[in-house]
Amino acid sequence: MEQVEHAIQDEYGEAFAHCYGCGRLNENGLKLRTGWDGDETVTIYEPKSEHTAIPGFVYGGLIASLVDCHGTGSASLALHRKNGFEPGSGEEPPRFVTGSLHVDYLKPTPQGVPLKAVGRVQEIHPKKWRVAVDVFAGDEKVANGEVVAVVMPETFLAGRE
Repeated sequence: MEQVEHAIQDEYGEAFAHCYGCGRLNENGLKLRTGWDGDETVTIYEPKSEHTAIPGFVYGGLIASLVDCHGTGSASLALHRKNGFEPGSGEEPPRFVTGSLHVDYLKPTPQGVPLKAVGRVQEIHPKKWRVAVDVFAGDEKVANGEVVAVVMPETFLAGRE
């Protein structure tokens, strides 16, 4: 299975690394990892047996989580690059939260096949980025979605640090 070598989530500070979908510090989470593939972004994940909707097919909520975290991770990658940095530079990237999430399920997603989310990022405001996401099971496109990601306000963790 393909892997993302330099993921933006590896660079998030500890206070921002607990997301169920993409937090590297969440022991029970999915640990989704998003990186660049040319001008597009990519996240690869192999669903586990507990991600079953009905035998043989993946639960749609997992697909939504994949689109969601891929979208916010992609926005972080894009703004980090715009600021002159790449994952591995030692500079902590900006963190995003989901402003909106839309998912269209095109076909049932088969179990036992790695999923690949591919994103195209567009800045729509200095603090908002739109990410179009296609999800593939093997070569088959099974879902598409859109995330509007918003730069996390500085007050988000007020009193928690």
